[in-house]
Amino acid sequence: MIMDQQERVRTRFPHTPVSELKLLPAARANPEGKKSMSSIQWAHRQWVLALPEIVVPVVVQVGGQPVTRMLAFDKDKIFPYAYRHSYAQRHADAGVAPDVLKTLMDHRQLKTTLGYYRVGEERRREAVNRVVALQFDRHGNRVWRKAQGLMDSEHVRRAIGEVATAYGLCKEPSNVAAGGQSCPLRFRCLGCEHFHTDVSYLPDLKAYLADLLRSREKLMSAFEADDWARSEAMPSEEEIRRVRRLINRVKADLDDLSAEDQAQIEQAVSMVRRGRTVMLGMPRVGQPLPDVRPWRPA
Repeated sequence: MIMDQQERVRTRFPHTPVSELKLLPAARANPEGKKSMSSIQWAHRQWVLALPEIVVPVVVQVGGQPVTRMLAFDKDKIFPYAYRHSYAQRHADAGVAPDVLKTLMDHRQLKTTLGYYRVGEERRREAVNRVVALQFDRHGNRVWRKAQGLMDSEHVRRAIGEVATAYGLCKEPSNVAAGGQSCPLRFRCLGCEHFHTDVSYLPDLKAYLADLLRSREKLMSAFEADDWARSEAMPSEEEIRRVRRLINRVKADLDDLSAEDQAQIEQAVSMVRRGRTVMLGMPRVGQPLPDVRPWRPA
């Protein structure tokens, strides 16, 4: 849109240097396009009022219970500065570093930029609250039966007492301390009591199941390998069955939700996944350091 507007202005004022043209030139007393509009508030307000009704999901209290309703968005909240704020907030929610966003926004002080990150944290907490309402243990059983907000202490525990794996969360202390790189079960998560997952990991569970099936087919094909190596590497039928069952349980609970609730869950999942850092791969085994001074006495 900006490039189209620049082209229109250049066509309208072909004899004025581009560096002196204004993106939104004044309509009167401006023969060379060097004067900008004094205000766009009135024109912008007329454009906003001409827009069709914008319907968004809103949580309201009905009989003391939170209920989602599709209500009209307040057009008074659409004003020129809101675009700049939305631009900054989307970057903050996406995890853009504060110093980078400070440069993008041309802020003079970093604390101004950090204000957007506090709002982003609130949105992430709301997203987590929605996601944990569809949380499952390794057997596919719902951990919580109804949506409820986490207490502050619970948010802290999730931040420091759990670690994200490829397709869920692990609470095993040694693995948490190692940042997800010291799994005693070698990432056989569905056989561990410390594992649980939620709806935000559904794409990862599907990808893991597909990977297990591909690995099984590849190992069953003819290629040179000792029997013990082939049997150790072969995905177990029990693991495949459990992953498939867990996927079906998550999908079934999603399908039971209303269209409005599904839309809210989808938005929450998108925000949670953007801010997620997952340590993938098998546990690393450190190699012994070479003795750089072999002559040193024991």
